[in-house]
Amino acid sequence: MTRRGRVAGRTGPVTARVLRILGAFSPQRPVMTLSELARQAGLPLSTVHRMLGELVAWGALERGDDGRYRVGLRLWELGALAPRGQGLRELALPFLEDLSLITRENVQLAVRDGIEVVFVERIAGSGAIPVLTRVGGRFALTATGVGLVLLAHAPTEVQEEVLGGPIERYTARTVTDPGTLRRMLADVRTNGFSISDRQVTMDALSVGAPVRDRHGQVVAAVSLVVRHGIASPHALAPLVRTSSRAISRAIAGPL
Repeated sequence: MTRRGRVAGRTGPVTARVLRILGAFSPQRPVMTLSELARQAGLPLSTVHRMLGELVAWGALERGDDGRYRVGLRLWELGALAPRGQGLRELALPFLEDLSLITRENVQLAVRDGIEVVFVERIAGSGAIPVLTRVGGRFALTATGVGLVLLAHAPTEVQEEVLGGPIERYTARTVTDPGTLRRMLADVRTNGFSISDRQVTMDALSVGAPVRDRHGQVVAAVSLVVRHGIASPHALAPLVRTSSRAISRAIAGPL
């Protein structure tokens, strides 16, 4: 069962049903019919039909002219209030834009939510390689540059849960061996940056660095994603670390 499913299972009956309906939407299923929603949520058609009326009236969902449903702007407005997303993004954006302008590559900012990465910003340079990530999207902690940084600085229990569970493979170069990953995470803590070499797609390389708050705790990670072979990751690391430190100073505020 997913994390969302566990949350829904612990809530009251009405709230649980609403969450199951909203949780049925995903990047693979952004628009659905009534019957598709009922099937994905695992609820009776009549129940979903009744609740959809209330969700549409409130603005959580929208019903198109084709009769299909999609996430509404009201949820987007609420999501934008999340301090770990919007506040962090606003402080980091000038430095992310600088890094993108200098390199003309993909620049990403992400936070950890449980055992997943959530991307809060992504800027694509003029000649940047296409990537699989998107703002608001989730990804495994073990494969991306930002994910490796966040996992390296996560609590021990989080690391053990991730390394003790199934590790998803995206390419032939995705590291799935827990022992190898432990050594990689130790290197991230020692060196101050991560390297994800063709772990997500076979044509991309990512270098990530931690963003810290005023107490020195890692609260986010920034990364630069480039086409494999375009530059040495160790040559890119100083650029990424400079940006991460600038964002960290912005977050910490005046002393």
